[in-house]
Amino acid sequence: MLRYRSAEAELPGEPVELAAGLAESGLFDRYVVYEREGDFWFAGGALAEVVVTRSEIRCSRLGEEDAAPLEPHPLGQVRERLARVDVEDWRAYGWMAFELSHLHAGRPDRAGDGELLHLLVPHSEVRLRQDGTALVRSADQETLEVLLALLRNPVVRPAPVPRPIEVTDTEGRYAELVARAIEEIRTTGLQKVILSRTVPVPFGVDFPGTYVYGRTHNSPARSFLLNLGGRRVVGFSPETVAEVGADGEVVTQPLAGTRARGLGEQEDERLRAELLSDPKEISEHVLSVKLAEEELATVCRPGTVSVRDLMSIRRRGSVQHLGSSVHGRLADQANAWDVLRAVFPAVTASGIPKAPAFDCIARLEEGRRGIYSGAVLMAGSDGGLDAALVLRSLFEEDGRTWLRAGAGILAGSTPERELEETCEKLRSVAPYVVPAPGQEPACA
Repeated sequence: MLRYRSAEAELPGEPVELAAGLAESGLFDRYVVYEREGDFWFAGGALAEVVVTRSEIRCSRLGEEDAAPLEPHPLGQVRERLARVDVEDWRAYGWMAFELSHLHAGRPDRAGDGELLHLLVPHSEVRLRQDGTALVRSADQETLEVLLALLRNPVVRPAPVPRPIEVTDTEGRYAELVARAIEEIRTTGLQKVILSRTVPVPFGVDFPGTYVYGRTHNSPARSFLLNLGGRRVVGFSPETVAEVGADGEVVTQPLAGTRARGLGEQEDERLRAELLSDPKEISEHVLSVKLAEEELATVCRPGTVSVRDLMSIRRRGSVQHLGSSVHGRLADQANAWDVLRAVFPAVTASGIPKAPAFDCIARLEEGRRGIYSGAVLMAGSDGGLDAALVLRSLFEEDGRTWLRAGAGILAGSTPERELEETCEKLRSVAPYVVPAPGQEPACA
């Protein structure tokens, strides 16, 4: 069994800046940065990788590769493959696409081509703690020493010069989609659906720079920066899809109901009061919490599922949400991957009931969502798992770069308000996009 070599280090700067520095050091061709509860985890390179498509699961472990047909519980297969990784105290990092939900629903033909999940067990891992220390682990001593040197002597970044992105819906198509969804909700069994829209970014982006600059202007539940599977993403997630502790404690934190913030103390307070009294927003939130309870009940011990902190205000960058925490204790025969399967995709990014919402999304949105409204996650050999909902994010794939945001549509929605909500959410990222070198604003 491979054992990581490890060392402790003092941090000479802010963890978010050091994590970004490791990402752009060029030491690894793939990486994931994941912020959880004040600590930043950097995972670079791969001792093992697991990839899921609509028809198979592929795994590479320490140079050995295998593939197998996909079964009805793909995440169960992921868990089995990771359990075979011959690495002591491993952790896996990576992403899940929204379309993985079609596999759960037994409709692989709708999942599209390409990867639906991509995880790595890193060659090297750095935990940058909020107390000013770091734990560095690597598969070899030479890389361990290089990482320690990078932490001791970080590259000083120039002051970022962002190039804000205009987020208005210039074509006016989104309001039309919302109107169609409202009509469908009023005439079918669909209760809620989240429809999203994309905003193209017409220049190359400095992803690590955007991560550092955007993080200073956001207050996320989780944040992440990744370059994995031909995709680059930077995000400031407002909520978690699933948190499963090694002790069996389970949490999901649905957020539904939105108003803008950052408009001044008086206006923010007015909008907060409006949010707490708006029938449409309250209805949307209660429906989401109820489904989250029902989903957790399928994988938790009877009588342990409860709602805490009901409809509290969660401040997330440019917006404020109604948020609740749903807790439970893992059932004896269940595991963290069962929990993720039960709650994925997040009700706050799909709809109620989920299967009709998937169909509505597929009809009204253009193309696949991919990682948007999926999850970025970390999981450990101790049975723990933490998955962030991929919202408030910037994406790059196949030469395209874009932002994306959505809104929850109910029978009482209005197209104009839902469009404005997408703008409010996009402003958590759009003002903080840092161009790649050579593509700075002309006035820089």
